[in-house]
This record gives sequence, structure tokens and C-alpha cells, in this order.
Amino acid sequence: MQFLPGGYSNLQLDIVGFLAILGEASVESSARISALSKSFLLPRLIPAPQALIRASRPERLEPAVAKVVGAYSGGQADRKSSQQLRGLVLLPPGVNYIAHLLHNGDSLRRYSVRCERITKEENPPVKAKPFGPTTLLAFLGCAMSCALLALSIHEGDGMALLATIFLSLLSTLVGIGSQWDLILPQRKATRRVPRSDVVINYPNGAFLIVKCKEEVARSLYWSPEECRYRRSPRWYRLISLLGTLILMFGVICLGNAGLNVQLGFAASYIILNAAYWIVAALPQRWNWDLRCYKKEREYYRDEERSETFTTAMWKAIAVSGTTKWIRLAGIAPVSPAWDKWLEKAAEVIEKEPCRKDDKTGLHILPDWNPEEYLTFVMSQDEAPVEKEQPESKGSMEV
Repeated sequence: MQFLPGGYSNLQLDIVGFLAILGEASVESSARISALSKSFLLPRLIPAPQALIRASRPERLEPAVAKVVGAYSGGQADRKSSQQLRGLVLLPPGVNYIAHLLHNGDSLRRYSVRCERITKEENPPVKAKPFGPTTLLAFLGCAMSCALLALSIHEGDGMALLATIFLSLLSTLVGIGSQWDLILPQRKATRRVPRSDVVINYPNGAFLIVKCKEEVARSLYWSPEECRYRRSPRWYRLISLLGTLILMFGVICLGNAGLNVQLGFAASYIILNAAYWIVAALPQRWNWDLRCYKKEREYYRDEERSETFTTAMWKAIAVSGTTKWIRLAGIAPVSPAWDKWLEKAAEVIEKEPCRKDDKTGLHILPDWNPEEYLTFVMSQDEAPVEKEQPESKGSMEV
């Protein structure tokens, strides 16, 4: 059996051009944070560069699905912001992207309750890490471009040289059009406001209670982050058009390059695709510099995780110190039994609020069994009984 009849010179790699446009999903996952870094302007090879060439640019970072409500203020996350004025589709309620990263919300297990205190320092601002995983990808791609450029010159392959230049400069061109700055909302008024504690309820029944000042709550939870691009939409569309043409010319030149350089391109794109998929699998917070926010976790004597949603909700009420947010966020069912349960919960935390044990440093919740009381009030609640309908005179058994 012969795998290469005629020898090495008959090996066909015309398909190598397709390797240059594979891996779109992994590139998209890190495109936003990459465009926030100066390393995004490095001329380099990237797999699937067409993933960075879009007809339009997103105006904000994608939020995580959750209910966000002020424990005492009753405020809820505002999804209208400036997007409504621009006629864009409103996103569903959720916790802002930066806040979700800061709290590591994905680590919250089902029916768990956690309390964190957030304070803000003046400097530095929220930005991309100078040497995060996406920056290392940029350096790797740049190194690949330099190696292929040297190989093309050594082989005396003009088409390979043009392919290297086109496909490497494409990343710089797209980077110029995609550069943006992160703008977090700032509180301008100085009037007194209620306590700014925030409660976040995730779809898996987990609760996160955040104790913070109004300035922190306003910038992280109540209004969406803004992506302020450095190039106008008109310039961006022009750059995207030019980038598309350069990509097509680069792939054509690559298809007509010599065999040795095509092997180098094939190996480069295989390595880069693997590297981008590895980075895509890493936690996104590894790419962000969030040092301006200081996070301090408060620990309680009770376990973080609960067996039922009712117990988790009671812990969240006890930690937050109020039941007002339950009805505002629509978390508890609407029924007379649940109204009695909430009244009793408010009475318990008013008589016996959470306290801190000076010896252990742990916070102690009030001694109350929420499941037992809910069972009691539900047994007292008289549910309407359906009346038996009389049989029709015309009916007959078959």
C-alpha cells in the first residue's frame, strides 16, 4: 500500500487555506477582551479571522441570567439605559458581566447562599490583564508570523511571503477597528439613599448577598456597562470591508504557495487552534484586571448550601436582614400561606438579627425552622375544592 505515489513532491495541500478559517467559536469567545488590550494590534496569525469581521459591534457586555434587586432600596437592574434610545433590542434582566466575573457566580452551587462585601479603590480601573491568556495568544501568533516570514524568504517563495503579510496584517487592521474602552456607570448625585445592599438570585436557586455602598452598586449592578469604541461605525464598516478583501487575497496567495511553506502554515494553524480552544476553556476572569474592587467574604456558622429552596431563601432573608426584596423580585409564590411565612420570617429577624461570634468570627443566623413553619401555614390554608360536575342526561356508557 502506497500513501504518497510519486513521493513527497506529490503531496497536495490545497486544502490548507481552509485551516486559516477554522476555529471561529474559540476566537469569538476571547475577541472582546482581546480588543481591550494593546496586544490586539500586533501583526500575527489568528485562526478564523473572519470571526472578528462583523457587520456591527455589540454595545455592551453580555450579562448572566439572574434576578438583581436592592435589599432595602427595592431597585432592580435597569436594562433600558441608552440602548432603548438607539432602537436596539433590550436584553433580559440579569447581573452585569463585570459583576458576575467579580463574584465568580458560576461557582455558586444549587440552593447555596453566599455573602460578600465589595469596596472600591480609586485606581487602577477595570481593564484587561497585561499578561493574561489572550495576551499570550497574541505573542504566540506573532511568533508564528515571524517564523513563516523567515521561511518564505528562505524558500524564495513570493506567494508565501504575500500570504504571510496579508494574513498577519489583517489582525492589526481588524484590531484598529475593534478597539474599545470599558465605561462603568458612575453615580453623580450626592443625596442620601437607603442601604445599597444587593441580592442576586440565580436560576439554580442560589443567592448572593452583596454589601456595598451606592457608588459600587451603581457601577456594578444597576446600569449596564458601555463599550465605547474608538472608531465610528462608518470607519469600522470601511475597515471591515478592507479586512475581508485582505483575507480573500491572503487565502488565494496561500493556496499558490510552495509545499514547504504550506506545511508551515498548516502546523501553525493547528497549534493556534489548539491554543485558542484551551484559552476559551479557561475562566474568563483570568483575562481581567479587577484589582480596583476589593472582595471580602463573610462566613456563617450554617453551611453555605441548603437542601431546599425554602431554606436557601430563609438564609438569604436572614443575611440581608429584610424580606422586602422577596415580593419585589417575584421570588416567593403568591398565596396567603406564603404571605404568613414572610410575615413570620420578618418577625424572627427583627427580634433576633444575625450576630457575629467574637471568638470564631462566624455570623450566626436566627434559630428558626422555615420548612416546619411553611408546612404548618400550608396545612392551615384552605385550598378551594373542585365540585363534582353532574353527569349530562344525554350521556351514556360505551
